[in-house]
Amino acid sequence: MPSTDVYATARGPVARLAGPVAARLRARRHAQFAGLTGVRPGDRVLDVGCGTLGLRAQQTDLDITGTDLVDRPTYPGPFVRADATVHLPFDDDQFDLVHASSVIEHIPPLARMAFARELARVGRGLYVQTPAWSFPIEPHALLPVAHWLPPALRRPYWRLGAQGHWEDVRLLRSGELRALFPGAAVHAERLGPLTKSWMAVRRVR
Repeated sequence: MPSTDVYATARGPVARLAGPVAARLRARRHAQFAGLTGVRPGDRVLDVGCGTLGLRAQQTDLDITGTDLVDRPTYPGPFVRADATVHLPFDDDQFDLVHASSVIEHIPPLARMAFARELARVGRGLYVQTPAWSFPIEPHALLPVAHWLPPALRRPYWRLGAQGHWEDVRLLRSGELRALFPGAAVHAERLGPLTKSWMAVRRVR
């Protein structure tokens, strides 16, 4: 079974501490998932950017199809390789819900509108989660304020972080998520007084 630890391949003591915290937050988020989205057991769900396990780690009572940019030979269920910024090989409203967790911040800003349109096209409901730009710890490198720096400064700083290799992740503000998914409700996930992530939700029912 693939690992559910999002920091399993990260390095350093901060990553070891962050792994259990991230797992607790993810479990809390998924405990609210059905209530937010209105999904029921057996509903058809497309998990965009599924990785090796994705939503299947938490929601075992749904009919989940995974899709990602690269092949995932160990993915434990139906899988289709596709680029959601170009075209998803599914019919309009083929799925009850389209799920994308911590994916959209990895997509170049100019391609995000196309990504959002494809997700909205193939599903009646939507659940799009992304780390909040306002949270002071960049969640990939686990570095304070890294995402607030311009790329020229962020690139050398990034090497000190948990991931090591450079990735130009662009975190989103709530207004950007609302603009990409008009009509969806945007919910805040909080860690103490701070907003840790945003969730754009269009209910299934």
